[in-house]
Amino acid sequence: MKTKIDCTWKDGMSFESEINGFKLTLDADEKVGGQNRGPRPKPLTLLSLAGCTGMDVISILKKMRVQPEYFNIEVEGNMIDEFPKNYDKIHLKYIFRGKDLSMAKLEKAVNLSQDRYCGVSALLSKGAELSHEIIVEESQTQ
Repeated sequence: MKTKIDCTWKDGMSFESEINGFKLTLDADEKVGGQNRGPRPKPLTLLSLAGCTGMDVISILKKMRVQPEYFNIEVEGNMIDEFPKNYDKIHLKYIFRGKDLSMAKLEKAVNLSQDRYCGVSALLSKGAELSHEIIVEESQTQ
C-alpha cells in the first residue's frame, strides 16, 4: 500500500497539506522567516509517534479488558546540534490512571506496540535511541 501526501508551499516558510481530509499548515518561527501559522515538522514526528503507539496500546488494552480512566503519552526528543538536526534520543512516558491497573498488562501492551506494531517507532528506531517508561497513578475518584 502506498501513501501519497501533497505539501504545497503557500508563502514565506508556510506549507499546507491535506491529510485524511484534514487541512494542516506547517510554518517556521518568525526568527527564520516564518509567520508562526502552524507547527514545525520535527515536533510533528514526535506527535506521530505518540499517536501511533497510543492507538496500539489502547487497542491492545481493550482486548485485555483493561480500561484506564486516563492515558497520556509524553514524548521528549533530544535534538542534535549538527546538521541535519534530528533526534538522536527519544523518550516516551506512558502515563495511566485508574483503579487496579495491572502493571503486567500495561507493560505487555506498551512492549507489543514498541516492538511489533507501531510503524512510527520502527522507523524512528533506525536513527534514534528509543526508550520508555510506564507511570501508573491511582484513580482520583472514589
